[in-house]
Amino acid sequence: MRRIPLVLAAALVCGVLAAAGGLTDPLPARAPAAPRAPAAPRAAPPAGSALASAIAADQQHLRARPDDAAAWARLGGEYVEQARLTADASSYPKADEALHRSLTLAPTGNTDALTGLGALANARHLFAEAADHAGRALADAPLHWQAWAVLTDARTQLGDDAGATDAAQHLLDLHPGTASFTRAAYDLEQHGRPEEARTALRRALADAYDPADKAFCLYQLAELDRNSGRTADALDGYRRALAADPTHTAALAGQARAEAALGRTDDALAHYAQAAAKVPLPQYLLELGELHESLGHTAQAAEQYRLLRAEADLAAANGVVDDLTLGQFEADHGDPATAVRLLRAEWDRRHHVLVADALAWALHRTGADQEALGYADLALAHGWRNAPFHYHRGQIERALGRTDEARTDLSQALAIDPQFDPLRAPQARSALAELTS
Repeated sequence: MRRIPLVLAAALVCGVLAAAGGLTDPLPARAPAAPRAPAAPRAAPPAGSALASAIAADQQHLRARPDDAAAWARLGGEYVEQARLTADASSYPKADEALHRSLTLAPTGNTDALTGLGALANARHLFAEAADHAGRALADAPLHWQAWAVLTDARTQLGDDAGATDAAQHLLDLHPGTASFTRAAYDLEQHGRPEEARTALRRALADAYDPADKAFCLYQLAELDRNSGRTADALDGYRRALAADPTHTAALAGQARAEAALGRTDDALAHYAQAAAKVPLPQYLLELGELHESLGHTAQAAEQYRLLRAEADLAAANGVVDDLTLGQFEADHGDPATAVRLLRAEWDRRHHVLVADALAWALHRTGADQEALGYADLALAHGWRNAPFHYHRGQIERALGRTDEARTDLSQALAIDPQFDPLRAPQARSALAELTS
């Protein structure tokens, strides 16, 4: 088999992208820092109403053929996809039951059920468990690309840089298409190479035929623009994604994010509300709440934060572990000590840069700035050009009296994206003015 190198240099990435391939969703999240939670590879549960029809058909089939292990595995994957599309975590226990039913009926060589359990574990943020399921699937079927996609996502979220690169390399070798190119793009962005990530995503878009996959690629390209401060370009990209697939809620939320940065707050509030009504992700509720807060809408912000807690409780009741989002929320809008407790637990589970940044900020909010600085350094160690990361480290350095370093990081945050956050970008400008006066 011809080996396609996974590289972090633009010329070689262009070479990687010469092959065509299949479709999947990689790592979608909370902008502007772009924390992306992994989604299951869509090899192929269908989307939207077609997905509901597929679930109904498999349920009917299994009433007549309850011993069909393959159908149980397929139904489990469809439930995972349903939860991803709707943010309704109540589908996760159904997926768990269906996938384990499949394994009970076919305990050996059941690659699809193991891969489905890995995708389910990723969706629940149980990344070590996801890696274990994917590894078991690959022990039986080393060429199963969907399992390599699950493994890539799990290792990425665990902060296993070398392991994630190795898994992504296998995915590229086996399936050099949208599934692999989008994951390579995320890796490139995290390592401070956004233009090479853009090259990867453009090729992924060229190979995408399904409207949902086209919209996903356009959305990720818009995210790169947004996180680089090219807000008008990002807004155009989100609109193009919605034109390709009007049901793409992430693009609707992205449009709101860009509109807020451009000062079009009425449009932003309306589009955020639409996105949160369709898919009530804590990310959207937090961003909408913070936009309200930045505008002085105290009661409206409090309502979004109340809804966020309710959604988090519902997710936890259905097996989702999301101490990262809760920790981020508590650090700024709740109890920073609780944030530190949650984020230390998350760091014990996985050493991802998003967790390092969140823990750094929570420690800062409790006054533990010396310890916070170590985690802030870890967050930026791979070179990710991330405005919130630099903002957090700048404020930590400022608290420690490291004026020159604070000035550098705060300036870098605003250089990357002058409107990176409706609450914190103004605070960055205020702090920088104080440091330079």
